[in-house]
Amino acid sequence: MACLHDHECADHNCSSDWSLFKHIDLPKVSALNEAVTGSVKSVFKPWEQRLNTSEGHLESNEGDPELIVFIPFTADVKIKSIAIVGGADGTSPAKMRAFINRDGIDFSDAQSMQAVQEWDLAENLQGVLEYQTRYSRFQSVGNITLHFPDNFGADTTQIHYIGLKGEATLLKRDVVANIVYEIMPNPSDHKTRAETGGGFSHVE
Repeated sequence: MACLHDHECADHNCSSDWSLFKHIDLPKVSALNEAVTGSVKSVFKPWEQRLNTSEGHLESNEGDPELIVFIPFTADVKIKSIAIVGGADGTSPAKMRAFINRDGIDFSDAQSMQAVQEWDLAENLQGVLEYQTRYSRFQSVGNITLHFPDNFGADTTQIHYIGLKGEATLLKRDVVANIVYEIMPNPSDHKTRAETGGGFSHVE
């Protein structure tokens, strides 16, 4: 479902709502079938800069409109909605499919796997639409892969902005991993009765 911004964003502080930008692990963002390697990073920017195209855009290879975008986060997040600003003249993506916490998805995987959610997109050149997620399915998201299988008839697909709205956990993913490691007991740190001649093993 698409939600239309029917208010003045300056009065409702929409930019602070689109808070997941700062939680995207931008150096690790990647795309398949991008015409210019690394150009996918240019589509992630603060909400208020969503129509700024000076930093470039993501475009698929000529004659092949399909794109896959892999977005990892620095902390687990809950995603409430997604905004896509595409290109003009039929180059905007017409459909979006999402996969959660799956690394290395290629086009074959995307076509054969069941997406967590799918959306039919509109041409959102002014950035006024956001697409609601089935929120209960978008909890504890470490990474999200977006598959754009088609556009509105052009030879290439262009994306100028991807915005993710939601909230993040307080702990970063690497911190969580370290905590899990630390609470696991290390047998070498504890003497057991077996080691000291006893007949059974028990951590003192």
